[in-house]
Amino acid sequence: MSTQKNVRQQAGTVEGSEALRVDQDKAEQIVDAFNTDLAASYVAYHQIRKHHWNVEGAEFLELHEYLGEVAADLEAAADAFAERAQAMGGVPLSGGATFEEHAPVEPEGQDVYDIRTSLANDMEMFGDMIETMRDHVGMMEDFGDYTSSEILRRHLETLEEHAHHFEHYLEDDTLVLDEATH
Repeated sequence: MSTQKNVRQQAGTVEGSEALRVDQDKAEQIVDAFNTDLAASYVAYHQIRKHHWNVEGAEFLELHEYLGEVAADLEAAADAFAERAQAMGGVPLSGGATFEEHAPVEPEGQDVYDIRTSLANDMEMFGDMIETMRDHVGMMEDFGDYTSSEILRRHLETLEEHAHHFEHYLEDDTLVLDEATH
């Protein structure tokens, strides 16, 4: 671990960006929004990874691969949110405990649940994230920060798509036969 002690910027501060010409108060709110979405994305990422590692059953391979894709999309979103927060003069959040403390969502327990319960938990979490991100898109649009709004919109669309897929996975219709039915 480095022993260097020269702090360039304290966590939780926003120094603004002269180049982007965003009012300091607005920049602080935008950074806060991106940090909230960053935190939620990493909390969701770790929950999805847990499900990716623990999925079993007839649909194992498809779900294992799909959940890996969902995790990759969440990681890409987190990176975009952190980079935009930094560009706006803020300090992106970091660290598991910090993410959980600032996220508008709570992860499920550490136990391993059946895949239907896991996907239902994911769908609920994604719904909460979708609502929060929609609010942030509206705020950024009101501020005239169309670049930040577009960054969120792009990842919001992907998040909505995954929530919709979870909903499909949770439907009763399946090609897998129950032993009791034949």
